[in-house]
Amino acid sequence: MANVLQVSDADFEAEVIRSNLPVLIDFWAPWCGPCKVIAPVVEELAGEYQGRLKVAKMNVDDNPLTPSRYGVRGIPNLIIIKGGVVKEQIVGAAPKAKLIQAIDNVIG
Repeated sequence: MANVLQVSDADFEAEVIRSNLPVLIDFWAPWCGPCKVIAPVVEELAGEYQGRLKVAKMNVDDNPLTPSRYGVRGIPNLIIIKGGVVKEQIVGAAPKAKLIQAIDNVIG
């Protein structure tokens, strides 16, 4: 997970909202089966988009404030934020192609 940043409620503003790059944030939990399935894909995307996209993960059990602020009810829940604004949201273990399409829509 070299390219994937672990974020918390405390540093979300600095790492995600104020990021110069668009951010793909993966809301997950250790007990979530589909989260484990999608984790390697998220890591691959972090490598493939390095320098163009920041990839972060947030454990929803440890950080309840941010997920509730973004209406995260089901996980995995992947949100792409650019300039502090939600641009794309994908709920569930989506195929990699769908994630790439969402990322490309945002970063161009």
